[in-house]
Amino acid sequence: MLTSRLPGRVEPYKLAARAEHLEGLVALAELARLEDEVGAQSGDGQVWLDFAIDPQGRREIRGHLEAELQIPCRRCLQPMAQRVESDFRLGMVTSDALAAELPSTHEPVLVENEQLNLMAVVEDEIILSLPQVVYHDEAECPVSRDQLTSGEATDASADAPANPFDVLRQIKGKL
Repeated sequence: MLTSRLPGRVEPYKLAARAEHLEGLVALAELARLEDEVGAQSGDGQVWLDFAIDPQGRREIRGHLEAELQIPCRRCLQPMAQRVESDFRLGMVTSDALAAELPSTHEPVLVENEQLNLMAVVEDEIILSLPQVVYHDEAECPVSRDQLTSGEATDASADAPANPFDVLRQIKGKL
């Protein structure tokens, strides 16, 4: 079980040169962009990172993360527990031009002044691993399918607007 915190900033080129392994916890409550996406979070995410230089000489980060998030149900908007996991492979670059040269197996991560904001990288990966839509099981959700329909659809179909081609039919009939 992980007990130490992941550092906020690292020198990734040095870590890759020494083939370092980092693992630790990330406080989910401190990830502002994640909060903007799915609401306030509590608890910790677990992250494992391996820094290396691949056979082609590219500096890379291979990582795995796991987190238990509270994501709002799209039906009732009440939070529900959702486990997210992600395996990722990042290629370290210093410019967009170098990012374009990376193979499709690598996602680019921008290293500025030989420093990497590790918390931003982890937050990006958590956001990318969020499920598209989250629903409670119908039996567990306080909002039923019937409550989601307003009943206005049947009334709207009775007062359907006239077909725009009816005018053409009338003109064609007069010819």
